[in-house]
Amino acid sequence: QQKVPNGTQGIKLCRLLCRRPKKHYLPLWNNEDPYGDMWVADKPQAPVDVDVSKLTSLGQLEMTWRSRVHFHPLLVRVLHKSRLRYYGKPEKKMDMPYQAYFEVADGSGMMSMVLWNSLCPEWYNSVKVGTVLLLEQYAIKTSYPFKTLPTPGDSQMKRFATIEISLNVRDPPTKISIIPEEMVKPEWGLPEVKYRFITRSELDDLPNNHSCDVIGLVTFVGRAERARKREHGEDFWLYRWAHAIDGTSDQPFILELFATSQPDVFEHIHPMTYLVCTQMRVVRDLTDNPSSTIYLTTSNESQIFITGWHKGQPYTKDTKVKNFIQWTKTQSEADQMKKTVIGGYYPFPRPPNNFLKYCKNNKVESVLKAIGETGKEIEDLHYREHKRIAVQGIISAIRYVSCSNAAEEASGVELVQVQCLRINAIALKFSVFIIDQEGMSDVPETEETGRTCDSWQSDLWAQAKDKLMKYLHHSTIFPESIPRKFDYVHKDLLMQQYNLHAAVHQPKETRTDKNIDEFKSASGLGYYEVTVLGINHDVAIDVAFLPLFCPEDPHLFQLEDIQNDRLLSCMSCISACQQKATSNGRLCDMFPLSNEIVEAAMDLDGKHVVCILDICHLGDDKVEVFLSKIYKTMEPGVLDPV
Repeated sequence: QQKVPNGTQGIKLCRLLCRRPKKHYLPLWNNEDPYGDMWVADKPQAPVDVDVSKLTSLGQLEMTWRSRVHFHPLLVRVLHKSRLRYYGKPEKKMDMPYQAYFEVADGSGMMSMVLWNSLCPEWYNSVKVGTVLLLEQYAIKTSYPFKTLPTPGDSQMKRFATIEISLNVRDPPTKISIIPEEMVKPEWGLPEVKYRFITRSELDDLPNNHSCDVIGLVTFVGRAERARKREHGEDFWLYRWAHAIDGTSDQPFILELFATSQPDVFEHIHPMTYLVCTQMRVVRDLTDNPSSTIYLTTSNESQIFITGWHKGQPYTKDTKVKNFIQWTKTQSEADQMKKTVIGGYYPFPRPPNNFLKYCKNNKVESVLKAIGETGKEIEDLHYREHKRIAVQGIISAIRYVSCSNAAEEASGVELVQVQCLRINAIALKFSVFIIDQEGMSDVPETEETGRTCDSWQSDLWAQAKDKLMKYLHHSTIFPESIPRKFDYVHKDLLMQQYNLHAAVHQPKETRTDKNIDEFKSASGLGYYEVTVLGINHDVAIDVAFLPLFCPEDPHLFQLEDIQNDRLLSCMSCISACQQKATSNGRLCDMFPLSNEIVEAAMDLDGKHVVCILDICHLGDDKVEVFLSKIYKTMEPGVLDPV
């Protein structure tokens, strides 16, 4: 695999699978997706003569496989399908180091089937959940003990777990035939595909790691991001977040969608589409915070489908799917469109309330960084790589920065840090609230408090800022950081913006001239620049805190827990109130840097804290650095017991 140097990550070279040329190329941004012309989209189907008298069953195989070299044909239905697994190594000369697991069943039970190597490009896309297969000249092997297993829709179905069917191009060369569904006969006794669909109202009662299937109307889909599979590894997981509603709760499904070897679906998820996700796993941790938001994540056997892909899928017969479709017919498309959002920074899942819990979830010795080391962390990021790191320091200054529409439209590359005239009007109006009848102002003097209408600084910062050895500036907000209101007319442009760079060059004439800045922001009126001073007072870093709030859908972005992180909570709540008032056509009378915010900042004045930072490389030289959580400490490395 050939990695591209920093600075050219947006033009990453294709990685050649092996030294012998022109065998096949890996996909550009992950290893799970099929890529290239050699991956057959659909094998042509032809009538197949099934001689039932020559068939064996999965149950018979389990009992007799050790005493046989050759096996009778199998007739099975595919019940589950895994994502592709790439197992290539640079030192090994193997043409097609791919495998994919399927769970197949007949009337006797269910067994794993493994598609190996060059059979994957030929058959993977054609073998779908529900497909009926006639298998001849296959091999039987002892099951791999560490592979994942899906949760069957039929809990009564017997699982043959000791052996698996192995399909390969040699030893022996397997013959695979797809039986068209219209030719499948009831007397064959093949089981139907069954699902475990749940509604959103049922989700809150389900335990951690519970397996389920969901269907919903997409109201939010985030940008595609990547995370390293191993801390210093070269391979990445590709994922994105989505929200979907089904009418049974005012809360959405929150879905963490990893690439499922379905790039044509993954890249085209957008608001207002009907989304089906199978074999999802519940993620919740009641030991940390009972009120914490529950979400679902994909498993190795998950499949995702959107509008345009549902026809002929077995789940269309499910009762809960039919109920959902009936609900959508009662909804106003215009009303639902108002709630839709696409892309931008999405700080989820939130860091836990307890720093010890954060340390337990992350290898803290490799995550806790000195402020001076963050530059190297940022420099080492790959394109669209998202990482969460912890730095220790002192909250020393806060500044409010407006993101007015005028400022967004004025900048074609990045949002400039321009103070909106509205802020001055708010500040003037606020000062006239607090001027008493005798004309004496109660506003404290800036010289004494280090405060203006839109900024605050500590006495420590006033003393240290001119003596710093290193000062890192990473508080810029980029257009790609801003969640946008969805526009159906320009959905292709929006999806292109929040997907990864295309693997195949797109001629300029096929692109639109519309700029991403022209789409309405779904977040607040502005953001906060927070300065964190190093504990030795010799380095500092400016980072951004972006309050997210959508007045049309208050459930889209969850506000910070006010009892646990007072400063970030106050900044979130003030911004939410500002946007609500502004969206209602009223001049907001909320001070951008309110007394509550200043009091919360002064409560941290001089104290050592741990700041959790979300960093993501957006391409070119753009890296966003957001403040996600603040943990109090009584002294370096010691947790505050409160």
